[in-house]
Amino acid sequence: DPKVDVLGLPDWVKFIFLDIGLASIVFTCILGQLTTQVNASHMMIDFINNYFAVFTLYTAMTIEFIGIMHCAYLIKNILSAVSGKPILSNEPPKTGFTFAFYWVRVLMSCAILSFCVAVVFTALLAGDTAVSVKYPSISPPLAVVLLLFFMGVVGTLEAMQIAFFSVAKLPPSQRGTNWFGSKTCSLLFDGNGKNLPTFMIGRQLTVVCSFFLVGSFTSLTIVPGTGNNIFGVSDTSQAFLNYGFQGAVMTTILASIMWQYAASAFPVTFLNSLISFILLIVALCLEGTGICGACWV
Repeated sequence: DPKVDVLGLPDWVKFIFLDIGLASIVFTCILGQLTTQVNASHMMIDFINNYFAVFTLYTAMTIEFIGIMHCAYLIKNILSAVSGKPILSNEPPKTGFTFAFYWVRVLMSCAILSFCVAVVFTALLAGDTAVSVKYPSISPPLAVVLLLFFMGVVGTLEAMQIAFFSVAKLPPSQRGTNWFGSKTCSLLFDGNGKNLPTFMIGRQLTVVCSFFLVGSFTSLTIVPGTGNNIFGVSDTSQAFLNYGFQGAVMTTILASIMWQYAASAFPVTFLNSLISFILLIVALCLEGTGICGACWV
């Protein structure tokens, strides 16, 4: 509510920091991600030498074991076949029960992902998402386009991170094969390569900003018990979906993991992309503003 007083700030400041969400974006980016990443890069052993790191590891392993994200492995296998690059693994070939259990989870994950995508796009077209509440001027078809756009931005930035570190090991003559690839490499690796960590800071800010926006497009505003539950699910299921499970699954796979696998298979292709070059400039400019400079303190 613009009429509510917040520290005596003018309306335009409240609009930028609270309505658009810049305050939450910067807070999350610096304290929730960049600060820990910077500290971990300098004190790797100390950072994992605690019980919370163990708890985080086992939580992540449990989620992976359940198989909600296993369709990402199917995407990885497809990209490996297309690129002709074998998947290097220390695990023995899957046989018997292990083989069956793996593919059951892959199929389950594909079904879950399909359901999540259906929920998000059905709600978007019906105007039952948070973006329709926050920005009523955005029509449902435009909301779909914007969701795909921001997911593409996040995915490209995720891919760029993988691609840049992959080509860093290559000779300079093999890094970029067109004008955009050459310019991208010049920006990143010329001199002492200081622009690579700079890009990582700006990239993280852009990703967090995009994810906050994507969250508005994937969060449901359907009130359970009103007879408007999506696909006619129960009130309990609708209440669960209102927490954003469908958005988390869809964006994690389609806006992050899939693009990382693609960049691993085709790093030079992403390096040569005009979109990658533009996003690199944007990330460097964002970092240059100093808005995330506190993470270095």
